[in-house]
Amino acid sequence: MGIRTEELGKALQRLRFNAYVQAYNFGVVSGLVYGISRLMLGFGALSVGLADGMVVCSCLPVTVSMVMVLTKSANGDEAAAVFHAAFGNMIGIFLSPALIAMYLGVSGDVDLARVTTKLVLRVLVPLMAGQFLRCFVPPARNYVDGRSAFFKKVQEWLLVFIVYTVFCETFETGMDATVGQIFLMIALQGGILVLVMALAWSSLGVLFPGQPRLRAMGLFGCTHKTVAMGIPLINSMYSDIAPALVGLYTLPLLIWHPMQLLLGTAIAPRVAEWVDAREAASTTRGQERELVPLEADDSPPI
Repeated sequence: MGIRTEELGKALQRLRFNAYVQAYNFGVVSGLVYGISRLMLGFGALSVGLADGMVVCSCLPVTVSMVMVLTKSANGDEAAAVFHAAFGNMIGIFLSPALIAMYLGVSGDVDLARVTTKLVLRVLVPLMAGQFLRCFVPPARNYVDGRSAFFKKVQEWLLVFIVYTVFCETFETGMDATVGQIFLMIALQGGILVLVMALAWSSLGVLFPGQPRLRAMGLFGCTHKTVAMGIPLINSMYSDIAPALVGLYTLPLLIWHPMQLLLGTAIAPRVAEWVDAREAASTTRGQERELVPLEADDSPPI
């Protein structure tokens, strides 16, 4: 509500920036994670379930709430954050299953049409229904807005319950991973997150110089992965054909998600200071260019 329509319209027109953020999030991150996970798998350092789970996590779209909150904290472009949160999750319904099938070679075992239908019913339909109520049913909007804290708690506890049931089923059927492999996966997820954030920050600086707010937003938009869509996707793809692996496929995502929150919260104030300093310097340079220096011959007489 705090973002003006013209700001959102301007965000939609940044085709080059939008394409880069989505390509980095879906393509660069997943390609890098796939290579590292296959290397660890080749050395026998990770189980197949954990290695594949890392790939599944890397194929997911950007978060919704978290990327907008951290972008705002870092003085980034909030309109761009809103666009990418919505657009990334919309295309992720179709793109994420296809990427997972491409990397893991499960297209013969997983019916992508069935998975997409499940995701549409579990993710897109509730989203569209909520937006319809918010836009066209003011009493419903006012009711939810007045109890936002309650509904947020309900959402969090429902997500916890889903994760709990997933791991209950995993432990009941047996988990094909050692404690050492789990700790290695945690270390790899943390290291990869730092690496992709550093690469995103550097590449955004080269490709979009002089746009600090876009760079701040891109830092999070290029690297965040959503748990809200990730768990329904994993369940839709694997609950029928490999229920024992659902927990292992979910675990890397449950590691990445809090790590991106902790790291983002830690660096957001510093990024905000950098954005403010860059914009202040840009304003100063602009004012200096507007001043027309007096020529020597035009100097006032003494």
